[in-house]
Amino acid sequence: MPGSENPARKRLAPLMASLVAGLALAGCTTLRPTQKAFAPDEYDQRHPIKIADTVQHLDIFDTGRQLDRRQQLDVADFGREYHRNGRGYISAAVPSGPGGHHTLSAVRSALAAAGVRAPLQVTHYQSDPHQGAAPVRLSFLKLQAKVASECGLWPSDLAGAKDLDTWQNRPHHNLGCAYQTMLAAQVADPIDLIRPRTEGPVDTVKRTKDIEALRKDQDPSTNWRKDDAKVKEAQQ
Repeated sequence: MPGSENPARKRLAPLMASLVAGLALAGCTTLRPTQKAFAPDEYDQRHPIKIADTVQHLDIFDTGRQLDRRQQLDVADFGREYHRNGRGYISAAVPSGPGGHHTLSAVRSALAAAGVRAPLQVTHYQSDPHQGAAPVRLSFLKLQAKVASECGLWPSDLAGAKDLDTWQNRPHHNLGCAYQTMLAAQVADPIDLIRPRTEGPVDTVKRTKDIEALRKDQDPSTNWRKDDAKVKEAQQ
């Protein structure tokens, strides 16, 4: 009859409505870029500098019962670096054979001549003549600042043509890694990256002089001599 409804069509109507709504929502989600987990915008958080124990090495090769001048200076600098930043003891890995024992004696003499008093823990290893000259390896632990992440990684396309990353206007992943690595390599004392140093003693003479200058209404700053001599005149 014209006024009656088809029962099958009546049952399918809600299903068709939900299917159309689902397709509409699916079409909307495909038009939006997918949300990703980004690295922090701050370069010092994306590439943090960490302080960790590292091993400082120095290989000393056999030059007879005495070290040559080059290696004597190397051993002296190594010992002074141990006194400045070293921890624990100096380890000496000595190769098998009489040459290793002669080199170890020369290392002890070089340290003593440089005024370095450092305890040595001697260990031995089996050398292989086919692998070349076997050195006496000196080593000690020291604190060193390093960047925790790895530089030179490009996990996404800078152009953003594929994933639309540039739409977010965020810095790329590798930004700041080289700067942090350079800063970590240049710092003399890694503890300076953690906390400042204590304030040194006051220069009483300089402070008194500056106060007297202010009382006389004078400029307390230091007057530096300006050298106006030209290079051509200095060479004559």
